[in-house]
Amino acid sequence: MKGFEIGQEVETTVVQISADTVFIDLGLKSEGFVEKVEFLDEDGKCTVKEGDKIKVYFVSSNRDELHFTTRLKGENADSSVLESAYNSGLPVEGNVTAEIKGGFEVKIGTSRAFCPYSQMGYKNRLEMSEYVGRSMTFIITEFKNEGKNIIVSNRKVEENAETEKVNSLSEKLTVGSVVTGEVKSLQSYGAFIDLNGFQALLPISEISHARVNDVSEVLSVGQKIEAKIIKAEWNTAKPERSKVSLSMKELEADPWDEVSSIKIGEKFTGKIVRIAAFGLFVNLRPGIDGLVHVSLLRDVNDKTNLSKKFKVGDEMDVVIQKIDAAEKRISLAPAAASDEQEDDASEYLKKQDSADDGDTYNPFAALLKK
Repeated sequence: MKGFEIGQEVETTVVQISADTVFIDLGLKSEGFVEKVEFLDEDGKCTVKEGDKIKVYFVSSNRDELHFTTRLKGENADSSVLESAYNSGLPVEGNVTAEIKGGFEVKIGTSRAFCPYSQMGYKNRLEMSEYVGRSMTFIITEFKNEGKNIIVSNRKVEENAETEKVNSLSEKLTVGSVVTGEVKSLQSYGAFIDLNGFQALLPISEISHARVNDVSEVLSVGQKIEAKIIKAEWNTAKPERSKVSLSMKELEADPWDEVSSIKIGEKFTGKIVRIAAFGLFVNLRPGIDGLVHVSLLRDVNDKTNLSKKFKVGDEMDVVIQKIDAAEKRISLAPAAASDEQEDDASEYLKKQDSADDGDTYNPFAALLKK
């Protein structure tokens, strides 16, 4: 039987889960176990499953049974046990008994410890008075004078848990992976998507190839979505700075792949989707916009405020002038201006035909008649 020291950290795998016990693999003839209650969330659901990698600490042995824990229960812990927990970094359970100057008094077994204000809570911090009376998990950061001076940190427990979560997620959530998540909140610049407890950003520009002006028009809180990871920056030293960006657009067919079906000279009736100082962007098809340059607009000059003359959502008849598929750009002209040019050309040709008196048109002869 391999010997374990109290408080020794072991990284292992869950092999079986019973009604009240989680069994773990130790590479020995016998298995270790952890009380299932340690893995239950606020709703009473078990947070681990068979095959999961977990980190536990050795507590005791009884014949062939090896008892491990994710944290040391402090009811019967004396100073020697707490010293072992301090040396091994083993989390301990304690009861917050009072708020005192600079922090809190915490009772752990037969000892009393001090938790500074700055070390109580982490992301979702409560009002300080709300911690009194709670049973919480701590890391012993200082152990002096044979246990007479003990300083603990609850924040460090949560930071360590966050680091472990980031380490685990960084192996699964990689650039190029397709994931399923739940919309947690909507912002003007996009939406935050929950991926197994991690909040990833879905920018508004990555929701669809079609232009999205209001996130709430296409997404809702609680909605399940599928997206592709386009950026992942993991920071294990400071997990709160880890960032993941998603794209639903990447999973759609690119409408520009079919742009060859649009021909120069073709007319469209589209809606104005954006107004810039240099012109109007008009939507031709979902995901495909074209630009009407300001120089082609009637009764407009470089001092005209286009947003006062045109409105987003207004319909506009346009004609395709130029297509640059590589740069995903289409130049448009107002259909009215194009029609006028065609009418002018037709009128010009009619005049030249009448000036010929039935003969073949000769531009030099036409000039001599003037």
